[in-house]
Amino acid sequence: MTSAPLAARLNRVAGPLFFPVTAYGPDGALDLDAFRAHIRSGVDAGAAAVFACCGTGEFHALTPEEFGECVRAAVEETAGAVPVVAAAGYGTAIAVRYAEIAEAAGADGLLAMPPYLVVADQEGLLRHYSALAAGTGLEIIVYQRDNAVFTPETVVELARVDGIIGLKDGHGDLDLMQRILSAVRTAEPDRDFLYFNGLPTAELTGLAYRGIGITLYSSAVFAFAPEIALAFHRALTSADDTTVNSLIDGFYRPLVELRSKGRGYAVSLVKAGVRLRGYDVGEVRTPLSEPQPAHIKELTEIIERGYGLLRDEEPGEGA
Repeated sequence: MTSAPLAARLNRVAGPLFFPVTAYGPDGALDLDAFRAHIRSGVDAGAAAVFACCGTGEFHALTPEEFGECVRAAVEETAGAVPVVAAAGYGTAIAVRYAEIAEAAGADGLLAMPPYLVVADQEGLLRHYSALAAGTGLEIIVYQRDNAVFTPETVVELARVDGIIGLKDGHGDLDLMQRILSAVRTAEPDRDFLYFNGLPTAELTGLAYRGIGITLYSSAVFAFAPEIALAFHRALTSADDTTVNSLIDGFYRPLVELRSKGRGYAVSLVKAGVRLRGYDVGEVRTPLSEPQPAHIKELTEIIERGYGLLRDEEPGEGA
């Protein structure tokens, strides 16, 4: 943990947000050495922040003890170079307990996952996240997706809660997001509230989100092909539409189409990609399943095509 507020650090990031996978050994137990190596590789490659034990990191499959060990390992490996954000979820009391574990492990902030199973009304959701914020000293990013989708009015109230600094959108309704931005801006003009594109393979919708003013995004690709993720981030932030569209057409769209071929591929396909890069992070835990062999072969070809596009973009000698 560093003394600088998380909101300030995330507001000036200059690279993708890294969502590492959680490593397991052949026996299915946590492999902290492999996890540490994966974290180091991401930080060395240029990650702007590490979101440990979140969706890609199989938060749902970790015991509280394993969660604490992983967050602590991520904090130690980053050594304050970039902020570490950990997940908190399930019901309110359990979410507060995970927040306590993350804070004790040295995390800089929390990604508040949707409540477990139940479909709550807006008042219930507001009370849930407010209680989580009251139960921790860590700054919180609320994750909008599945059974936690908010009205603009609720987000205004969330933005007024001490400790809640932003909203990560995994729902994908740009009309709703535009109305949320407008409502918060109107009701709280001096509030510097953060917004994140949190859709799986967020790069595919990067241009659309940037069009309404949302520039921060999570990058699952960074976990297994950081050079491609960084090249895309540079192109997107510099308005290099030629490179952006080339990578979307030749890499990101095929990757998203492959991801849609299997349940849980937003996690298991990423983990397969990390293994293809040479990191022995093990397989996903149940109830997720490994990608089909044919799909791993297809993933290999897509990654190779992505790196080929980067070579095509490089200037020739003497240029």
